[in-house]
Amino acid sequence: MKLFDGGRAPNPRRVRIFLAEKGIEVPIEPVDMGEMGHRSNAMTSRNPLQRLPVLELDDGTILTETVAICRYFEMLHPQPPLMGTGALGSALVEMWQRRMEFHLFLPVAQVFRHLHPAMKEWEVPQVAEWGEANRPKVMEFLKFLDGHLADKPFIAGEDYTIADITGLVSIDFMKPAKLTLPEGLDNVARWYHTVAGRPSAKA
Repeated sequence: MKLFDGGRAPNPRRVRIFLAEKGIEVPIEPVDMGEMGHRSNAMTSRNPLQRLPVLELDDGTILTETVAICRYFEMLHPQPPLMGTGALGSALVEMWQRRMEFHLFLPVAQVFRHLHPAMKEWEVPQVAEWGEANRPKVMEFLKFLDGHLADKPFIAGEDYTIADITGLVSIDFMKPAKLTLPEGLDNVARWYHTVAGRPSAKA
């Protein structure tokens, strides 16, 4: 088994944090995305969509997509549970994981990919208007999230889950996207300080 990893890119980082929380060690093969290594023949043969991370199992099976890879490890190593327990618990984590992806992670990514000069060769065509249109979406959701976190330690409730991983990486991704966390979001700030302080955040 080996994990093809994209370094500082947000999706590979989400998997590394997940594995760190589980205490799982997987051989990692770095891929230089700055040099377009994810578009090499070797990587394209494994994932024609040319995206990272990619998990290659011992029998040659290829798994792509961040949450799918995390789900695989969750099933193999259910403790500590990062994707919920029981019908309701799992559904709540899935709900908040999707919300974090669709309403925070993806809008931040659109700002970055459509406005950052370094993304010109990655996002073809870059549409500056679309990047700008996503700025307010990020801020609106953060205000919503602040209200949600008023009486909860973590995004999906009492326990740290994959939804917190996606949220942490999303907010860290705001820096290269040149987005600033608005002042006054005390609950988000408290939550972020907690999750960013976990050892896994350095993965």
